[in-house]
Amino acid sequence: MSAAILARVLHHERALPVLAVALVTALAWTYLLSGAGTMAEMDGMLMPMSTGPWTVSHALVMLVMWVVMMVAMMLPSALPMLLLYATMARRHGAVRGMVTGSAWAVPLFGLAYVAVWSGFSVAAVALQYLLERVALLSPMMESTSVVLAGATLVAAGVYQWTPVKSACLAHCQSPLDFVLANWRTGNMGAFRMGMRHGAYCVGCCWALMLLLFVGGVMNLAWIAGLAVYVLVEKVTPAGHWISRATGVVFIAWGLATLLSPYFALKLA
Repeated sequence: MSAAILARVLHHERALPVLAVALVTALAWTYLLSGAGTMAEMDGMLMPMSTGPWTVSHALVMLVMWVVMMVAMMLPSALPMLLLYATMARRHGAVRGMVTGSAWAVPLFGLAYVAVWSGFSVAAVALQYLLERVALLSPMMESTSVVLAGATLVAAGVYQWTPVKSACLAHCQSPLDFVLANWRTGNMGAFRMGMRHGAYCVGCCWALMLLLFVGGVMNLAWIAGLAVYVLVEKVTPAGHWISRATGVVFIAWGLATLLSPYFALKLA
């Protein structure tokens, strides 16, 4: 294979995952921005579907919303891993006499990653249902309880300092170490690797995702802010320190929220 052809192959190997992630992410954000399926007309006004009763169709709509939201927020942060995996899969295929290896390997890796976050979405919908049953969520799926909001912020802040968080974040920040330690061949191997990386990613970010119940699950600015934070935490060299500093902020914010009724009474 000539150098020019090899250069073109390398370019396409990296360009295709970038374009695929960009397209899927754009579609996910378009869905969220349109409010597709999550708004219903009540008394001539558009209201969040969370104001209605929980039926099977309602639960499915909420699940789709959560899955799409996780894709919009988390898939961009997985791009460095996907690019490295695409390169390694190509090289492995070349060693075995193939130009690009299995054409399904990279899509299966990404699909497995999304599947893990879809599992998290099922748990999030179940939690949303329970919180709505006890009247702790507003129609925008935002906490109506000072105690719930404060406790969630404190818990998320504390988790930022735990060894589990640090270990999972380290895996997400070091794609090469992950690929070398977890390499599996074939399409099933690609799917297993994607599942494993997704599990580390959930371990890293699940507490941050629960903050959606604090700022509002349908608050697009809050969703975008968390998505940007996750990306920065994972791709910057100082991500570990950013994580811990943010943990301190969350703890302080949560304590201030929990104490706010006390100070309000004192000032009354």
